[in-house]
Amino acid sequence: MGNKLKDILVGKVTKKEIGLIPNSFDVIGQIMVFSNFPEELKKKEKIIGKGILEHHKNIISVFKKSENYSGKYRTPKLALLAGINSKETEHKENNTRIKLNVEKVYFSVRLSTERKRIFEQVKKNEEILAMFSGCGVYPLTIVKNSDAKKIIGIEANPTGHKFALENLKINKIEDKIKLYKGDVRKILPDITKKFDRILMPLPKGAERFLDITLKKIKEKGTIHLYTFSEEGKFDDTKKNIREECKKQGKKCRILKIVKCGHYSPGTFRVCVDFRVSSL
Repeated sequence: MGNKLKDILVGKVTKKEIGLIPNSFDVIGQIMVFSNFPEELKKKEKIIGKGILEHHKNIISVFKKSENYSGKYRTPKLALLAGINSKETEHKENNTRIKLNVEKVYFSVRLSTERKRIFEQVKKNEEILAMFSGCGVYPLTIVKNSDAKKIIGIEANPTGHKFALENLKINKIEDKIKLYKGDVRKILPDITKKFDRILMPLPKGAERFLDITLKKIKEKGTIHLYTFSEEGKFDDTKKNIREECKKQGKKCRILKIVKCGHYSPGTFRVCVDFRVSSL
């Protein structure tokens, strides 16, 4: 956390306790979130939180995850360590402004580079579907950084959808993005068009939706499917995708599989890029 923070905390916590302060955290807008905060620091966490606010002048709230991602919408539970007890913030990423509630909307700041990787692949006039679009971060970053023609986003979380609609107005790009609220299995069959590119950034279990996704991809269109895979089992992930494509009367060419971060020891969040065509 830096020597300045250590100086601020001198006399308030021991040298050993300073050494236990996690170096890993996320900064979303003006909010800092620790995924893990040691139990040994339980009695000192408020003091440490106040020290962090003094050290990081751009931060107004410090939270720790009291529960990891869970529930229907895969969102975390947060406990306040110091600062303003507000979980709403505005985050800036890839030329966009993203307003969200960090406890009620799934959002990973660590996927910023991955989102950049995606929009850099988008060609002029592509029509794109962003499934599980959350607060609109994929549609927003694509429209602001590419020549895509149109993007449709579908999100089941009503809070995520509400923020996505607000973010369209904040970024002044309402003309290129159409957002739907609800279950992708109910909404997608009623969308008649097919897409050049489909994103499947569901935090967990995107593979279960491949059957309906494959019905909406254009010939030689590209799908980006996010999933979790153990190191050494990436070939199994590719095999499962190929088998589902074959079942749906499609063949796929795996373009690449990209690590997007750790999920747990030995397990990675990955994106599988693949191109689909008829058998």
